[in-house]
Amino acid sequence: MKSYFAAGGNLPWWMSGLSLFMSFFSAGTFVVWGSIAYDSGWVAVTIQLTMAAAGFVIGFFIAPKWRKTKALTAAEFITNRLGYNTQKVYTYLFLVISLFTTGAFLYPVAKIVEVSTGVPITTSIIILGILILIYTAVGGLWAVIVTDVLQFVVLTAAVLIVVPLSLNKIGGINDFIANAPVGFFNLVNEEYSWGFIIAFGFYNLFFIAGNWAYVQRYTSVSTPKEAKKVGWLFGALYLISPIIWMLPPMIYRVLNPDLDGLASEGAYLLMCKEVLPVGMLGLMLGGMIFATSSSVNTTLNISAGVLTNDVYKHFRPKATTQQLIKVAKLSTVILGLITIVVALLVPFLGGVVEFVLSLAAITGGAMFLPPLWAMFSSRQTGKTSLFVTITALIINSFFKFITPELYNFTLSRTLEMSFGVGIPILLLALTEFYFFINKSDKTDYLKYIKINELRLDSTEEDSTKGNAKGGRVIGIGVASTGLLIFLLSFLAENGALLVGCMGFIVMVLGGFIIHKNLK
Repeated sequence: MKSYFAAGGNLPWWMSGLSLFMSFFSAGTFVVWGSIAYDSGWVAVTIQLTMAAAGFVIGFFIAPKWRKTKALTAAEFITNRLGYNTQKVYTYLFLVISLFTTGAFLYPVAKIVEVSTGVPITTSIIILGILILIYTAVGGLWAVIVTDVLQFVVLTAAVLIVVPLSLNKIGGINDFIANAPVGFFNLVNEEYSWGFIIAFGFYNLFFIAGNWAYVQRYTSVSTPKEAKKVGWLFGALYLISPIIWMLPPMIYRVLNPDLDGLASEGAYLLMCKEVLPVGMLGLMLGGMIFATSSSVNTTLNISAGVLTNDVYKHFRPKATTQQLIKVAKLSTVILGLITIVVALLVPFLGGVVEFVLSLAAITGGAMFLPPLWAMFSSRQTGKTSLFVTITALIINSFFKFITPELYNFTLSRTLEMSFGVGIPILLLALTEFYFFINKSDKTDYLKYIKINELRLDSTEEDSTKGNAKGGRVIGIGVASTGLLIFLLSFLAENGALLVGCMGFIVMVLGGFIIHKNLK
């Protein structure tokens, strides 16, 4: 169970940090943020820099706090801190919301395949969904981690090739700036204002710090200090990557300004098709598919973990390890099939940009902030946390679905996101003030602290061999990818030197990783 859901509880911080980055960034970088970059320009970079700020805050304060809880999952912490009945409600809410989240993640993968190959998006969703659920069910968290790290290397190498070739395609950076639409390099615009940026920054903080799938990355390392490094690495990568990732769809706007509607969701791939040498497009496509898929497999793994560790195990406390693993794999398959159905419905819900941002506004603060608050507060209880969550979900859903139909009133993007994060903050602050004034009883919290101090740390397995084996697998994969890129340079009609140098660098990196894990 520890290996399947926490990689033994002793995962190297750099692997966990890269996996967190890939699991989060790939949710929509190529399609969601790529679409915004094509339509609105530098605004897409500004939006994503809020994720860097969130990562640094999490690294300093929240990630080590999660590791100190000694819990395997966020659900386990909620049980210990707020009670089993509270955990049950959160579990059911999380599982329902996670199905919509994974559906929103699976859709961009299929969109990428449709744009690049012409395979209908329905067929792509079904085939890719089945593939992802199979390898996640078989390999558990290690399958997720290894895939994430490999795709990080593949995509970084590919994008560092795409950017200079894209600029060369339109005559260089000066021509790019001169021919870009008016206001293309503004930090914000009318739809994505500073108010939206600030609200979205708070959402990212709550979501990255409290999402049950990402909490796994903080609890799977060996110490609180290692957990800090996970958050810092995430923040550092998001400080640099948005600029690099968003340039290709922005450049494509200059090359082809005629995309409209949902067609802009394919801008990233269309730019890659224009400039990548023979073979590199296939490698880039594979990297995009499995990087974006990492968001799906991450959520599938933690959702199966919740069902197994926090639901099934509660009713069958004497279940053997073999029985629990079977339940975990079966849960992964069932959740994966439901995810496929949800992904098929995304086009009917306004497209992936609308779907992702609305889902974030409605659920992000409401679901993930109350348990986070309880981790730092001695006054919050299970009842107050559930009150805040359910009240915020009802209010946000009312403004999203009811007021447009009954009153012909729709919140702007800024107000929608501000309400999403502002309502739970306000409610929690009010309950905290009420408890402070009335000097509330802290017996439950003190009991939790005392029990937690006596609990064994969740790292019980000797994971050295598992880590070394996983590291060797990653190293071999990276070195093989480098060799493939190097060989592709001999087929390239343009950018051959650039491709060859990148392939050599990746090969050396793979060899270094293999050497470090020869134990």
